[in-house]
Amino acid sequence: MSNIAFFRTRASLREDAEHLGIGPGDIVVVHAAMSRVGPLLNGPDALIGALLDASGPDGTILAYTDWDARYDGLLDRDGRVAEEWRAHVPPFDPASSRAARDNGVLAEFIRTWPGARRSGNPGASMAAIGARAEWITADHPLDYGYGPGSPLAKLVAAGGKVLMVGAPLDTMTLLHHAEHLSRVPGKRIRRCEVPFATAAGTQWRMIEEFETSVPVVPGPDDDYFATIVAEFLAAGHGVQGTIGEAASTMVEAAAITAFAVDWLEQHYGCANEDDISNWRSGVA
Repeated sequence: MSNIAFFRTRASLREDAEHLGIGPGDIVVVHAAMSRVGPLLNGPDALIGALLDASGPDGTILAYTDWDARYDGLLDRDGRVAEEWRAHVPPFDPASSRAARDNGVLAEFIRTWPGARRSGNPGASMAAIGARAEWITADHPLDYGYGPGSPLAKLVAAGGKVLMVGAPLDTMTLLHHAEHLSRVPGKRIRRCEVPFATAAGTQWRMIEEFETSVPVVPGPDDDYFATIVAEFLAAGHGVQGTIGEAASTMVEAAAITAFAVDWLEQHYGCANEDDISNWRSGVA
């Protein structure tokens, strides 16, 4: 009896992705827990290559990167960094700043893939490879970076998809876009200073965003994204299967966004018309 490990390959992972509905021309945001996929020949690159193969020359693959800043402990209550610390905080550079480690290894592998593009909003940044990588990452607003003009908004507008490869359902970043769009009162707002690498040196800028580290409004459980996705799937939407050994889910970006917006508004009420007008223009 052979004791040779059963390896997953780029070709076998492509077949798995195609069975879940990834096809030519697709724009796909992927979240992956690579340890759940099983033994791979060529590691995470095998999954990236498989998704590129499945989506073809007109396809685009994205990952949520954020950035590995880790200076939150230096922020005061107004979101500012004291002068004595400012020179020690490395500035954000889309071309070189590492993806946040909390996002798993795949995000950094996509960010460093040859020809990859990365959007310019540090905390909401996304990396993309493929035909529409330049378009989807360009002109990312620095304030309210999960709202209009963001890669997530473009994903929805372009009929894109979200693929969860063994990743917990509460890590579906697209639902931060739904939080932005939802007409609910009492949204939490986060403001913090961010250093940017420029040709003239480091420049600090205050960035404003709806809170993403906890639910955008008081009330939901911290992992309530998983509840929304589970209810979406239970209603007959999306596709479930496996990629490698990982339980995986694929959903249409526009459909899950609309479902999540409706879910938030049903559970936490609609804001008044003045707030709705402000949010539609991207202003809190």
